[in-house]
Amino acid sequence: MSNFKTYDTTEEMILRDYLALDRTKLANERTLLAYMRTVIGLIASGVGLIEISAKTWAHVAGYILLCLIPVCLFLGVYHFVQQKIKLDKLEDK
Repeated sequence: MSNFKTYDTTEEMILRDYLALDRTKLANERTLLAYMRTVIGLIASGVGLIEISAKTWAHVAGYILLCLIPVCLFLGVYHFVQQKIKLDKLEDK
C-alpha cells in the first residue's frame, strides 16, 4: 500500500497541478539538454583522443566514444518525446 495519493485523471486540475505540470515539462527539457551536453563531451573526448595521442589504445578509445554519440543522442530524444507525449495527455484533460 502506497502512502501517496494516486492522481485520478477524471479530477479537474487546480492551479497547483498546472504548476507541477509546468515544472515537470521544464525538467524534461533540462534532461534533454543534459543528454546534449553528454554528446558534446563525447565528441570532444573522442576527437581529442584520436588527434592528440599517437597510441593505438587512445585511437580505439576515441572511436568507441564517437560510436556512442548516436546511441546517446537517440536515447535522449526518445526519452524526451515519450515524456512529452505523456505530459501533453495530462494537460489536455
